[in-house]
Amino acid sequence: MKFYVIGDVTVDHLYHLDHLPAPGEEVAPSRATMQPGGAGGTISVTLARLGHSVTLAARVGQDPFADFALSGVRASKVSEAAVQRDTEALTSTITVMQTPDGKRAMISYGAANRELDPAKLKKKDIDSADALVVSAYSLIGGPQRDYALKAMAMAHKAGVPVFLDLGTGAVNAVGMGLLDSAVSADYLLLNQHELLALTGTHSISAALVTLGARGSKKVVVKVGAMGSIVWTPDETELVDAVAVGDQVVDTTGAGDTFVAAFAHAALGGKPLAEAAKLGNAAGVLSATSLGAQARPISAAELESFA
Repeated sequence: MKFYVIGDVTVDHLYHLDHLPAPGEEVAPSRATMQPGGAGGTISVTLARLGHSVTLAARVGQDPFADFALSGVRASKVSEAAVQRDTEALTSTITVMQTPDGKRAMISYGAANRELDPAKLKKKDIDSADALVVSAYSLIGGPQRDYALKAMAMAHKAGVPVFLDLGTGAVNAVGMGLLDSAVSADYLLLNQHELLALTGTHSISAALVTLGARGSKKVVVKVGAMGSIVWTPDETELVDAVAVGDQVVDTTGAGDTFVAAFAHAALGGKPLAEAAKLGNAAGVLSATSLGAQARPISAAELESFA
């Protein structure tokens, strides 16, 4: 299948700490690494490893980080035909600080990604895709937001299904301003915090009622160790988490990997609950290696969890 993915590519600086530093405190990490990441990059890489043809729309700078940010994309043979180069803005970087008990703090710099030029979007690329996958970080602002909204409008007109993945940073930045875009998507994927913030409610059930009243048709809520919840106007089902047998070492990019595996399965004709189960498995598998794109997942391996 052909996927068109809109989202960030980044260089991730990952630090594993005993505790998050207080203001003015200097701490030494137990381990540190630099990895290619970003929601757009990670979703694209995962889909390509699952056997699909993928085009990524993102923007990088002319700095030394650009090639590193795209290294996983290139290794996975994702098309860079829609990747733009910026002569002024820097390639995006994210610093992630993570503790053994799961606490995280992040410094995220959208940089060149936010300058994605909508004038370079080609209608034929959207029309010829089997699905459009959009990271909501693309909807934060700047030209990138115009690019994403334009692509979504083209997809709706062409009958191309849209998968929209929210992100905590996007919801924190835009909040309920994402609601119109969220309910227009054919598939909306988000976690519990994002769901409540997006709808201004205080429970998952109330939030889903709100989305349904606004026109949502298919919603998938990632609920961490509990797994995920799939919702349609006709049913709600909790899909249990999947145990993979390996130790979880780094959750960076796990949600993005979930999205890719879910889109792969849903577009392949799997029922929503089964697609979510495979998403659960992929998310956990990705967390058994250090870095968002470090753990390859094949279609055959994923199917073993069906």
